[in-house]
Amino acid sequence: MTPETIEGYGVRLRPCDLADVPATVAGCADPETRRFIPRLPNPYDADNARWWITEGAPAARAAGGAAYTIADPATDRLLGSIGLTRLSAERATYEIGYWVGPSARGRGVATAATRLLTERAFAAGAARLELLTHQENVPSQRTALTCGYRREGVRRGAGTPRDGVRPDLVVWARLADDPPGPTDRLLPDLPGGRLTDGVVTLRRVEPADEDMMYRLHTLPEVVASRVPPMPPDRASIARRCRLAASHWLAGDAADLAVVDTATGTPVGGCLLAYDEPATGQAMLGYSLLPEARGRGLASGTVRLVAGWAFGVGVARLWAGTRPENVASQRVLERAGFRREGLLRGRLPGLAGTRTDTVIFGRLASDGQ
Repeated sequence: MTPETIEGYGVRLRPCDLADVPATVAGCADPETRRFIPRLPNPYDADNARWWITEGAPAARAAGGAAYTIADPATDRLLGSIGLTRLSAERATYEIGYWVGPSARGRGVATAATRLLTERAFAAGAARLELLTHQENVPSQRTALTCGYRREGVRRGAGTPRDGVRPDLVVWARLADDPPGPTDRLLPDLPGGRLTDGVVTLRRVEPADEDMMYRLHTLPEVVASRVPPMPPDRASIARRCRLAASHWLAGDAADLAVVDTATGTPVGGCLLAYDEPATGQAMLGYSLLPEARGRGLASGTVRLVAGWAFGVGVARLWAGTRPENVASQRVLERAGFRREGLLRGRLPGLAGTRTDTVIFGRLASDGQ
């Protein structure tokens, strides 16, 4: 990769310059930048910025990689930084990384710069590019998908230690011969970020839902349907809420908070898990806090989720209930699900026991 300027998609990638020192300090000292790049010196000052511009960036190029300032084409003002690290010369594999300053976030700068450098790298002979993101860094995961990178899994403990903990990193990759355009998603975003029928509203689970979700999933009747049937600890619920957006982008599950539209209060949860993408089958589960039951919120939730799921390509939905949970069975029937049978001993119980599950299913072709 040569250091000349390249331009496209509304950004300019140019060599780093000493005039970038103040903006580099501002960007690298920003808490959000430091959150996902903890290896940056702390505090980050002008000397650190000058070292990067005069020594760090040239060293990256000398090692077979690249280092660019992301600049505004109209003003040449620094918006961020992007570069390539050569992982293997023999395999022509590189890792792409970037940061964007606070004033430039939310404008598609990272996506434009990643797209531009990706094309440049492949034109220069790269065969494979990797992008590593923290599981909580949802904007970077969206950038990867928009730029045609595919999620390949989670690299456990691969991140730079932060507060004594090595975070997991999501691995995204793109090959030189991958088709152009964004990567298709199994589970797109909800239209406008939510579904509603005027009575119940569904939105993605957020970190602020931790208290409600912990209360919900430690209710005895909810614990009874867990695998294994043991109450979760607070930390696991907090992690679930923090990573809900990441799992949604991965296509694993749509984790939804059930909200009472009249009050705006979260009163339950609903999970759509894509358990068999190859066959178009997904599993649906839901539960409400006691004070929200018996008001039609559960039926509305199931109907809303089913309608959305069939609209984004799911062909079959199934749900299971304990045989004695007649109320949940009625909810499913009112939402158009049909009883399909009983699976004996499907779920593990306490002390080596097994519990039966009544299976309900609904097809996209069943109609309303």
